[in-house]
Amino acid sequence: MSTPRDVFTALSDGISEGRFGDLSALYAEDTVVEHPQAVPRPTRIRGRAAVHERFTGALAATLRLERKNVVVHETTDPEVIVAEYDYDAESVETGRTTTAANIQVLRVRDGLIVHSRDYHDYLRLAAIRGGVDQLAQAYAQAPPRELSPVTPESAGTVFERLVHGVAGGRWDELPALYAKPTHVTHPFLPGAPVVRTRDELREHFAAGKALDPRFTVADVVIHQGTDPEVLIGEFAYQGEYAGRPVRIANIFAMRVRDGLIAESRDYGDHLGIAGDLGRIPELAAKLA
Repeated sequence: MSTPRDVFTALSDGISEGRFGDLSALYAEDTVVEHPQAVPRPTRIRGRAAVHERFTGALAATLRLERKNVVVHETTDPEVIVAEYDYDAESVETGRTTTAANIQVLRVRDGLIVHSRDYHDYLRLAAIRGGVDQLAQAYAQAPPRELSPVTPESAGTVFERLVHGVAGGRWDELPALYAKPTHVTHPFLPGAPVVRTRDELREHFAAGKALDPRFTVADVVIHQGTDPEVLIGEFAYQGEYAGRPVRIANIFAMRVRDGLIAESRDYGDHLGIAGDLGRIPELAAKLA
């Protein structure tokens, strides 16, 4: 029986080799594939046939993808893995290239993917296709965001203390949740610097404090790695801005040591924020 790691390897090998017609065989007949940060609103694909259509249609026709820098986190749930990786991506139409980050949460049962939540760098992939203007148009025409029930505050993990601290506006307390030194990156935010020190963290969180967002936290899912230092947390910030519902889907991949965040890769929906605020051109201008 194929392990979850085996199935992810077969999936990413197939994508890298362009065997799009074969990939749906890795999914269960009643599979569910979610894209929490999809443009312009989250999507949910149900069933192997729909997955096959997606792979052989839009994806095969627009991009050539080759994976690299793969890190697979096995979790204490033997069915679940979390895979971080990059794509070297080339637009079929324009020939332009980029490197784009990705993270997937896969549940594999009896050798088949029964559920997947996939997070991709849609901004960089659109930019090489000359599609930034289309992104802005898609968000401008999108329906209001749908909000989820609020997750009650918990301090069970440093991850939960962080996200609820942001939502609660406890900005000045947040740097103390990180080790000295730490290593924090934002793979989906073009031009974002690596944050390493408490002073840099204070500067980072001061920017959030100045905006004074009024958020709640929803849809928290925590994946504990078999490596006891590794924790992956999925969640959304949500609330209102300018009278409109706001929802920001995120997934953070953390290494926690002695109760402090020693490393974190924060895959936030910066494109979704910019899209809802009408600021995609400014965000795209930061692409290297």
